[in-house]
Amino acid sequence: MAKKNLWKQREGVVYSTAENFQYETRKAYEPATLAPQQQQLKVLLDKSGRAGKTVTLVTGFVGKAEDLEMLGKALKGKCGVGGSVKEGEILLQGDQREKLVSLLTKDGYKVKRIG
Repeated sequence: MAKKNLWKQREGVVYSTAENFQYETRKAYEPATLAPQQQQLKVLLDKSGRAGKTVTLVTGFVGKAEDLEMLGKALKGKCGVGGSVKEGEILLQGDQREKLVSLLTKDGYKVKRIG
C-alpha cells in the first residue's frame, strides 16, 4: 500500500516533541446551500469532449455537494434518463432542456436556458 503524503496538508508545524501532538489539516470550504429562489441555474446542451454524445448540463448551483447530488438524483428520476453529478454540474443524457426548465421553475429555481 502506498504511503499517503499527508504532510503536504499540514499547516505551520515543522516538528513537535509533544507525544500527543496531532497535526491539523485544512478543511475544504463548502458554502451553505442557497434557497431555490436565490439559485441562478443555467441549462445548456453540450457535446464537446463526449465523443459526439449529447448531454444536458445544469450549472450554477451554489451549495453543499450532498444537496447537489440529491437534486441531480431527483432530476434524473423525473426525466427518466441516466446522468451524473461531477465538478458542481449535473449531467443528463440527451436533450432534456425543456423538461429541466419546466421542472426547475416549478420547484422555485430561477432558470436560464442557454442555447
